Amino acid sequence: MGEIKVSPDYNWFRSTVPLKKIIVDDDDSKIWSLYDAGPRNIRCPLIFLPPVSGTADVFFQQILALSGWGYRVIALQYPVYWDHLEFCDGFRKLLDHLQLDKVHLFGASLGGFLAQKFAEYTHKSPRVHSLILCNSFSDTSIFNQTWTANSFWLMPSFMLKKIVLGNFSSGPVDPVMADAIDFMVDRLESLGQSELASRLTLNCQNSYVEPHKIRDIPVTIMDVFDQSALSTEAKEEMYKLYPNARRAHLKTGGNFPYLCRSAEVNLYVQIHLLQFHGTKYAAIDPSMVSAEELEVQKGNLGLSQEEQ
Repeated sequence: MGEIKVSPDYNWFRSTVPLKKIIVDDDDSKIWSLYDAGPRNIRCPLIFLPPVSGTADVFFQQILALSGWGYRVIALQYPVYWDHLEFCDGFRKLLDHLQLDKVHLFGASLGGFLAQKFAEYTHKSPRVHSLILCNSFSDTSIFNQTWTANSFWLMPSFMLKKIVLGNFSSGPVDPVMADAIDFMVDRLESLGQSELASRLTLNCQNSYVEPHKIRDIPVTIMDVFDQSALSTEAKEEMYKLYPNARRAHLKTGGNFPYLCRSAEVNLYVQIHLLQFHGTKYAAIDPSMVSAEELEVQKGNLGLSQEEQ
């Protein structure tokens, strides 16, 4: 149990990448926590947004691998925000503070929904150059919780955790996926009542993505073929919303492929970012680009024409 937390990779990550805390709102209690790794001269990095149960370090395997290959990657943990507009305004201030005009966003589940809402929020003065949406959704009504969304703030921690855990895989899974679930349960335990209540509120309050505002943004939809919290209907809705999106399908990975299928996820991220190499929106140090190597890797993974 808890193999990831005591793994050499996780310990190396915690000892080498510092956790930064930044306040951008007038309210001093709203603290953004983030890991920023890779070359600082990159002005359009890839930013990771976690799911309801996640903290910034759930993306440690992406941070280690991608920064090692020359990418600048940032993984975030949100402060307490109670509505999407408030979140988007806070995130915009964070990007201003970090002096980042444009970014690529990788969002997992709730993180993917917030990434889409932020792209929509800034569409008149675009801040999002591309999106990778992992096990994500475009309409909060799929959770059938919109009527309770405004009461999460009243619920004690144990009830909120029970709601989140209800979406975790309960059937038999392979050992690597079991380790990923254990790690996410541990991360969930580290979240306070207000953090959890605010995330569930953002996840469930009545809202949907307006695709016409973000249709020009390059999108990769990443999802899994095995059991996850996302219904087939929700996945189909995403495909309809982004008909031109690249699709990155993983045979297995459950709710947390970035933890248990990190090599595949990292490769798909590289393939997504490859289209921006050689432009001012590249997330990688130009001296580290090796397109030939990526082509070989693409062949090794056996990507379908649809995914390329």
